[in-house]
Amino acid sequence: MIKKIKPSLSEKILFIFLILLIILTLGSFYILNNKCLFVKKIDLNNIDFKDKQNIAIMEVECGNVLIELDPKIAPKAVNRFKKLINRGSYNGSTFYRVIENTLIQAGDIEYGNVSNLNYSKVGTGKSGLGTIKSELSGNFLFNAGSVAFARKDQFDTEDSEFFITLIDIPIYQGEYTPIGRVIAGMDSLKKVKAGNKSTYVLKPDYIKNMKLLVN
Repeated sequence: MIKKIKPSLSEKILFIFLILLIILTLGSFYILNNKCLFVKKIDLNNIDFKDKQNIAIMEVECGNVLIELDPKIAPKAVNRFKKLINRGSYNGSTFYRVIENTLIQAGDIEYGNVSNLNYSKVGTGKSGLGTIKSELSGNFLFNAGSVAFARKDQFDTEDSEFFITLIDIPIYQGEYTPIGRVIAGMDSLKKVKAGNKSTYVLKPDYIKNMKLLVN
Protein backbone atom coordinates (compact mmCIF):
# COMPACT_ATOMS: atom_id res chain seq x y z
CA MET A 1 0.00 0.00 0.00
CA ILE A 2 1.38 3.40 -1.06
CA LYS A 3 1.40 5.91 1.71
CA LYS A 4 -0.02 9.32 0.75
CA ILE A 5 2.26 12.26 1.38
CA LYS A 6 0.46 15.33 2.61
CA PRO A 7 1.76 18.65 1.29
CA SER A 8 3.21 20.97 3.84
CA LEU A 9 1.72 24.39 4.61
CA SER A 10 4.49 26.14 2.67
CA GLU A 11 3.84 23.93 -0.36
CA LYS A 12 0.11 24.76 -0.22
CA ILE A 13 0.89 28.47 -0.04
CA LEU A 14 3.30 28.20 -2.96
CA PHE A 15 0.70 26.32 -5.02
CA ILE A 16 -1.95 28.96 -4.32
CA PHE A 17 0.54 31.71 -5.17
CA LEU A 18 1.35 30.08 -8.52
CA ILE A 19 -2.35 29.73 -9.37
CA LEU A 20 -2.97 33.41 -8.54
CA LEU A 21 0.08 34.41 -10.59
CA ILE A 22 -1.22 32.49 -13.62
CA ILE A 23 -4.66 34.08 -13.28
CA LEU A 24 -3.13 37.55 -12.94
CA THR A 25 -0.88 37.01 -15.97
CA LEU A 26 -3.74 35.78 -18.15
CA GLY A 27 -5.97 38.61 -16.96
CA SER A 28 -3.32 41.24 -17.70
CA PHE A 29 -2.73 39.74 -21.16
CA TYR A 30 -6.47 39.90 -21.91
CA ILE A 31 -6.76 43.51 -20.75
CA LEU A 32 -3.69 44.63 -22.70
CA ASN A 33 -4.97 42.98 -25.87
CA ASN A 34 -8.52 44.24 -25.53
CA LYS A 35 -8.26 48.02 -25.84
CA CYS A 36 -12.05 48.39 -25.95
CA LEU A 37 -12.65 46.62 -22.64
CA PHE A 38 -13.50 49.71 -20.58
CA VAL A 39 -15.14 51.79 -23.33
CA LYS A 40 -18.75 52.59 -22.49
CA LYS A 41 -21.24 51.54 -25.16
CA ILE A 42 -23.71 54.10 -26.48
CA ASP A 43 -27.43 53.43 -26.29
CA LEU A 44 -29.16 55.52 -28.95
CA ASN A 45 -32.47 55.14 -27.13
CA ASN A 46 -31.11 57.08 -24.17
CA ILE A 47 -30.08 60.15 -26.18
CA ASP A 48 -32.40 63.07 -26.78
CA PHE A 49 -31.34 64.41 -30.18
CA LYS A 50 -32.08 68.06 -30.90
CA ASP A 51 -31.94 67.62 -34.67
CA LYS A 52 -32.15 64.02 -35.88
CA GLN A 53 -31.71 65.13 -39.49
CA ASN A 54 -28.12 66.14 -38.78
CA ILE A 55 -26.77 63.22 -36.76
CA ALA A 56 -24.13 60.92 -38.24
CA ILE A 57 -23.30 57.56 -36.65
CA MET A 58 -19.76 56.36 -37.22
CA GLU A 59 -18.94 52.81 -36.13
CA VAL A 60 -15.30 52.24 -35.21
CA GLU A 61 -13.55 49.32 -33.54
CA CYS A 62 -14.53 50.28 -29.99
CA GLY A 63 -18.11 51.36 -30.64
CA ASN A 64 -20.26 54.09 -32.14
CA VAL A 65 -19.36 57.75 -32.42
CA LEU A 66 -22.18 60.27 -32.78
CA ILE A 67 -21.50 63.44 -34.75
CA GLU A 68 -23.89 66.39 -34.72
CA LEU A 69 -23.51 68.18 -38.05
CA ASP A 70 -23.90 71.95 -38.33
CA PRO A 71 -25.22 73.02 -41.75
CA LYS A 72 -25.73 76.58 -40.53
CA ILE A 73 -21.98 77.15 -40.31
CA ALA A 74 -20.91 75.16 -43.37
CA PRO A 75 -23.89 74.16 -45.54
CA LYS A 76 -21.86 73.02 -48.59
CA ALA A 77 -19.43 71.00 -46.49
CA VAL A 78 -22.19 69.29 -44.51
CA ASN A 79 -24.06 68.53 -47.73
CA ARG A 80 -20.89 66.93 -49.20
CA PHE A 81 -20.32 64.95 -45.99
CA LYS A 82 -23.90 63.63 -46.02
CA LYS A 83 -23.69 62.71 -49.70
CA LEU A 84 -20.54 60.66 -49.13
CA ILE A 85 -22.09 58.96 -46.12
CA ASN A 86 -25.21 58.01 -48.08
CA ARG A 87 -23.04 56.60 -50.87
CA GLY A 88 -21.22 54.41 -48.37
CA SER A 89 -17.96 56.06 -49.39
CA TYR A 90 -16.62 56.24 -45.85
CA ASN A 91 -17.21 52.57 -45.04
CA GLY A 92 -13.78 50.99 -44.70
CA SER A 93 -11.98 54.33 -44.71
CA THR A 94 -8.82 54.06 -42.61
CA PHE A 95 -7.58 56.42 -39.92
CA TYR A 96 -4.28 56.55 -41.75
CA ARG A 97 -3.12 59.74 -40.02
CA VAL A 98 -3.27 59.80 -36.24
CA ILE A 99 -1.44 62.26 -34.02
CA GLU A 100 -1.58 60.56 -30.64
CA ASN A 101 -3.86 62.31 -28.14
CA THR A 102 -4.32 65.17 -30.63
CA LEU A 103 -6.35 64.28 -33.74
CA ILE A 104 -7.34 61.49 -36.09
CA GLN A 105 -7.92 61.74 -39.85
CA ALA A 106 -9.74 59.59 -42.39
CA GLY A 107 -11.75 59.94 -45.56
CA ASP A 108 -9.35 59.32 -48.44
CA ILE A 109 -11.84 57.42 -50.55
CA GLU A 110 -9.52 56.66 -53.46
CA TYR A 111 -6.36 55.47 -51.71
CA GLY A 112 -7.25 55.16 -48.04
CA ASN A 113 -9.77 52.33 -47.91
CA VAL A 114 -8.77 49.28 -45.89
CA SER A 115 -9.35 47.08 -48.94
CA ASN A 116 -6.88 48.97 -51.15
CA LEU A 117 -4.71 51.09 -48.86
CA ASN A 118 -1.90 52.68 -50.86
CA TYR A 119 0.73 54.16 -48.55
CA SER A 120 2.53 55.92 -51.42
CA LYS A 121 -0.60 57.87 -52.41
CA VAL A 122 -2.82 57.99 -49.31
CA GLY A 123 -3.81 61.55 -48.54
CA THR A 124 -3.99 62.54 -52.21
CA GLY A 125 -7.11 60.63 -53.22
CA LYS A 126 -10.24 62.17 -54.70
CA SER A 127 -13.94 61.53 -54.24
CA GLY A 128 -14.90 62.15 -57.86
CA LEU A 129 -17.16 65.01 -56.79
CA GLY A 130 -14.55 67.74 -57.10
CA THR A 131 -13.36 70.15 -54.44
CA ILE A 132 -15.54 72.63 -52.57
CA LYS A 133 -14.84 76.13 -51.32
CA SER A 134 -13.66 76.57 -47.76
CA GLU A 135 -16.37 77.68 -45.34
CA LEU A 136 -14.40 79.21 -42.50
CA SER A 137 -15.93 80.41 -39.27
CA GLY A 138 -14.56 82.74 -36.64
CA ASN A 139 -17.24 81.59 -34.22
CA PHE A 140 -16.65 77.84 -34.34
CA LEU A 141 -14.30 76.88 -31.52
CA PHE A 142 -12.07 73.90 -32.22
CA ASN A 143 -12.54 72.19 -28.89
CA ALA A 144 -12.04 68.46 -28.33
CA GLY A 145 -14.45 66.54 -30.54
CA SER A 146 -14.54 69.08 -33.36
CA VAL A 147 -15.05 67.59 -36.82
CA ALA A 148 -13.75 69.43 -39.88
CA PHE A 149 -12.75 68.88 -43.48
CA ALA A 150 -9.05 68.49 -44.15
CA ARG A 151 -7.53 70.41 -47.05
CA LYS A 152 -4.25 70.92 -48.89
CA ASP A 153 -2.02 73.90 -48.13
CA GLN A 154 -4.40 76.12 -50.07
CA PHE A 155 -7.96 77.04 -49.19
CA ASP A 156 -10.89 75.84 -51.35
CA THR A 157 -9.38 72.34 -51.70
CA GLU A 158 -11.70 70.40 -49.41
CA ASP A 159 -13.01 67.15 -50.89
CA SER A 160 -13.72 64.10 -48.72
CA GLU A 161 -11.07 63.84 -46.01
CA PHE A 162 -11.96 64.94 -42.50
CA PHE A 163 -10.36 65.03 -39.08
CA ILE A 164 -11.57 64.97 -35.50
CA THR A 165 -9.72 66.75 -32.71
CA LEU A 166 -9.10 64.85 -29.48
CA ILE A 167 -8.05 68.00 -27.62
CA ASP A 168 -8.72 71.71 -27.90
CA ILE A 169 -6.80 73.21 -30.85
CA PRO A 170 -7.73 76.93 -30.92
CA ILE A 171 -5.25 77.77 -33.71
CA TYR A 172 -7.50 75.85 -36.14
CA GLN A 173 -10.25 78.41 -35.71
CA GLY A 174 -10.81 80.19 -39.01
CA GLU A 175 -8.34 77.87 -40.76
CA TYR A 176 -10.43 74.76 -41.45
CA THR A 177 -14.01 74.16 -42.54
CA PRO A 178 -16.01 72.82 -39.56
CA ILE A 179 -18.59 70.10 -40.12
CA GLY A 180 -19.86 69.53 -36.60
CA ARG A 181 -19.02 68.07 -33.21
CA VAL A 182 -18.84 64.68 -31.54
CA ILE A 183 -21.64 64.47 -28.98
CA ALA A 184 -20.93 60.90 -27.83
CA GLY A 185 -18.20 58.32 -28.34
CA MET A 186 -15.01 60.25 -27.61
CA ASP A 187 -13.70 57.29 -25.59
CA SER A 188 -13.89 55.14 -28.72
CA LEU A 189 -12.01 57.73 -30.77
CA LYS A 190 -9.20 57.92 -28.22
CA LYS A 191 -8.65 54.18 -28.70
CA VAL A 192 -7.99 54.51 -32.44
CA LYS A 193 -4.55 53.13 -33.21
CA ALA A 194 -1.77 55.70 -33.45
CA GLY A 195 1.44 55.37 -35.42
CA ASN A 196 4.88 54.75 -33.97
CA LYS A 197 6.58 57.98 -35.10
CA SER A 198 5.94 57.06 -38.75
CA THR A 199 4.21 59.37 -41.21
CA TYR A 200 1.20 57.11 -41.53
CA VAL A 201 -0.25 54.42 -39.29
CA LEU A 202 0.68 50.90 -40.34
CA LYS A 203 -2.28 48.50 -40.32
CA PRO A 204 -4.58 51.32 -39.21
CA ASP A 205 -8.02 51.16 -37.63
CA TYR A 206 -10.86 52.05 -39.96
CA ILE A 207 -14.50 53.13 -40.12
CA LYS A 208 -16.58 49.96 -40.09
CA ASN A 209 -19.76 51.71 -41.08
CA MET A 210 -21.08 55.23 -41.30
CA LYS A 211 -24.66 56.31 -41.71
CA LEU A 212 -27.07 59.12 -40.97
CA LEU A 213 -29.56 58.66 -38.16
CA VAL A 214 -32.30 59.84 -40.51
CA ASN A 215 -31.88 59.72 -44.32
